[in-house]
Amino acid sequence: MSTKIAISGDLGSGKSTIGRLFEEKFGFKFHSGGSIFRSLAGKYNMTPAEFSKYSEIHPEVDEEIDGELVKISANDENMAIDSRMAWHFVPGSFKLHLLVETAVAAKRIMDENRGSEKYPTLEDAINKIKARKASENKRYTEKYNVNPDDLTNYDLVVDTTYATPEEICDLIGKYLREWEKGYAFPKMWTKKTGEWEAVTL
Repeated sequence: MSTKIAISGDLGSGKSTIGRLFEEKFGFKFHSGGSIFRSLAGKYNMTPAEFSKYSEIHPEVDEEIDGELVKISANDENMAIDSRMAWHFVPGSFKLHLLVETAVAAKRIMDENRGSEKYPTLEDAINKIKARKASENKRYTEKYNVNPDDLTNYDLVVDTTYATPEEICDLIGKYLREWEKGYAFPKMWTKKTGEWEAVTL
């Protein structure tokens, strides 16, 4: 039986980076919902933030993205899917959620120099990241009656602010194996003190 990992989380938390690294290290096929979203934003000649607001009154956007995720997840192969709603649409998946401090997320996005996401200042990036997240949460709450910020939705929650992608990937691999065996484990982890430590949800 194949294993599906649903990767959701904050903007700039490293969802795509972790997904690609997981593919490289463990052979899981990586699929990016963020790439689908940015591609659609470009098709409409909008920034991701503008397209997110547009999506609030155009439900066909989410339906197109969600339909593609459902279709992909039906394949019988080990895969990691980067999408804020994959945990909701991929049954039986290992539900992973990534957190990050907003200022760190903004700097990461600016440093990556994403073509469709350009910000003149760090403050501007922080404000637009917050606005986009609020817009997305509003859509998901109204359309699906779910709250992506409710951490009890997930099997594992990782704060990526203070850890390298390699460290995060190894932690996920460890608890994925525990989850596959049906073992209990602490659900939320941070490396704020320099060492991985469990945090109460």
